[in-house]
Amino acid sequence: MAELATLARPYASALFSIAQPDALDAWAAVLDAAAQLARHPDVRRMIAMPQLKREYLCTVLVDILTPIVAAAQRVQIKNFVRLLLDHRRFHVLPEIATQFDTLKLAREGIHAAKIVSAFPLESEALKTLTAALERRFGCKLAPKAEADASLIGGVCVTVGDRVLDVSARARLVQMRVELMRS
Repeated sequence: MAELATLARPYASALFSIAQPDALDAWAAVLDAAAQLARHPDVRRMIAMPQLKREYLCTVLVDILTPIVAAAQRVQIKNFVRLLLDHRRFHVLPEIATQFDTLKLAREGIHAAKIVSAFPLESEALKTLTAALERRFGCKLAPKAEADASLIGGVCVTVGDRVLDVSARARLVQMRVELMRS
């Protein structure tokens, strides 16, 4: 994944630098929709077809995005899609969208928090956990929760480059290492 992050960083930074502060939400919505397009298997097959010209692909993809693109963004989005297609980087769009969201949150003083729990968290539990994590990390957090049964119990939280792993799986691994040392 580090390779995708490295490829996406300059694109996300460039888009963020040209986006007007009052249009960041609109850009984030367009990038999220474009990221969904990039993940779609039919779109991936279409992009891989050598007989289709890049300009045609660009027109088709921008036409799909048109309902959510503001008039002021159309030319910039078309140029951006063309750039990604020309450099064979359209598959990087999901990571570009993620990094753009991270930059947007950082401007607002909020950090993205990936919360992985053994079981799905209900909204009230997520709010309580987020409040505790905000005190622990000393910043405002935008949580994104997901479930992973392999954790067995507990949670694993990632905020930027900091990881807090208080899962049962992590504790079992730690116990195993201690037992192996003895």
